[in-house]
Amino acid sequence: MASPTVSLLVTVPVLLVIPPSHPAKTLAELVALAKAQPGKLSYASSGNGSAQHLAAELFKMRTGTDIQHVPYKGGALAVADVAAGHVPFYFGNMSSALPQVRGGRVRALAVTSAGRSPAAPDVPTIAEAGVKDCEISEWNALIAPAGTPPQVIARLNAEVARIMRLEEIKAKFADLGADAVGSTPDELAAFLRAEMTKWAEVVKTANIKAE
Repeated sequence: MASPTVSLLVTVPVLLVIPPSHPAKTLAELVALAKAQPGKLSYASSGNGSAQHLAAELFKMRTGTDIQHVPYKGGALAVADVAAGHVPFYFGNMSSALPQVRGGRVRALAVTSAGRSPAAPDVPTIAEAGVKDCEISEWNALIAPAGTPPQVIARLNAEVARIMRLEEIKAKFADLGADAVGSTPDELAAFLRAEMTKWAEVVKTANIKAE
């Protein structure tokens, strides 16, 4: 029996960041550099099969570029090497990458949400920057144990919706670069199906294997 969905809680968009010294000033310039040097550019991730790895492979699929993967043992090491200019770029979620951007340690070329993030309004969306069908968010959702009665699911959903509407909750998440969402159980189920379909295609195309 499948576990019943309750509600999508928050989504966290991803920033594509590069070293401050990188010659590319826009995402289009980065893509052009990658196409001019197939297999020569590389990107960092926090590890094989990580969210950053999948995000970059989706980016490669959408841009038709050949870029090498450099997996690290954790995001802190990855972004540190990007900041130092050892690796050209990295996809990091807003919560972890935004402080690096604000501190001037890396530059953001695009955010992977459908609209610009209030936490980084000057950063264009990835679609605005020229890459279509590449929306990426990390997310948290509430799923109940199998067999949870429908009336309990309904009560949980109502409470989540109430909490997510609170201004202090929305403000706290916004400060972290996250969006307080909330959803119906059916909306979450549809969202999960779409996510699984999208990332299954990426895993298959990029031949990503679990370690």
